[in-house]
Amino acid sequence: MAILYNSSLQKATFFLTGFQGLEHVHGWISIPFCSIYLTVILGNLTILHVIRTDATLHEPMYYFLAMLALTDLGLCLSTLPTVMGIFWFDAREIGIPACFTQLFFIHTLSLVESSVLLSMSIDRYVAICNPLRYSSILTPARIIKLGLSSVLRSAVLILPLPFLLKRFQYCRSHVLAHAYCLHLEIMKLACSSILVNHIYGLFVVACTVGVDSLLIFLSYALILHTVLSKASRQERLRALNTCVSHICAVLLFYIPMIGLSLVHRFGEHLPRIVHLLMSYVYLLVPPLMNPIVYSIKTKQIRQRILKKFAFVKSPSCFHQD
Repeated sequence: MAILYNSSLQKATFFLTGFQGLEHVHGWISIPFCSIYLTVILGNLTILHVIRTDATLHEPMYYFLAMLALTDLGLCLSTLPTVMGIFWFDAREIGIPACFTQLFFIHTLSLVESSVLLSMSIDRYVAICNPLRYSSILTPARIIKLGLSSVLRSAVLILPLPFLLKRFQYCRSHVLAHAYCLHLEIMKLACSSILVNHIYGLFVVACTVGVDSLLIFLSYALILHTVLSKASRQERLRALNTCVSHICAVLLFYIPMIGLSLVHRFGEHLPRIVHLLMSYVYLLVPPLMNPIVYSIKTKQIRQRILKKFAFVKSPSCFHQD
């Protein structure tokens, strides 16, 4: 297969890949993936619905949780069409505009999630270290500014990537290793030097995920220092318990990211399916597990969800006066 060229405009089609060598069982493989996508969508929509409809949850902590749920929902929807398209219809072809658009949303939303996790750590720091000024520091206006700045920073930093890729000619194999488009994978197909893309990619990671992870670590160091200075053991446990859900969300985001980076850098000898599974873990596990973690570990969310289900199941809601 060859990439086609127009006189003045390069037209290329990339080919996405599912589980190579297992095409005959893609229908069966689609079942767990379909279940995961449905769970992600329903779980995050439930979190958003509960926060929106319950006035008692209109607080900074839950506003940030709503931002996380929206980001996870967007990340899930950005990969769903191509992943399920391959499994169900063997729809492997994707044009450059569609591929670069998907790439933009995947990378942007990944950076937004890192920013939201940082905002949530700031929320926990203020709540524990400066509780008397919690409401005056994290006002609705400041929360909106934090959310918008997270999106703006991520979008501005990722926006050059499609343009950096667009300047290349792709004379090598144009079969991608995954069922979605990623910057690192596409740039390796280029004929010319990709040094600029490499340097810019490292710059973006360093000034977003690198800075965010450092500030999250610093905020928890300060939280721990404040908690250990509390008099009673019960107070210390109560303060730390409010951070458990957020710590789980941070670990769910950073551990797969680190694992995927290590596999890409040092796992050339590993079977290709390991690379595939790690990439799916990175993109699907945080959106899948975050609603579950917050539903289990956050008492207010858990109670509101159970209350909603109890209302739906109650036969009285079907009775008419």
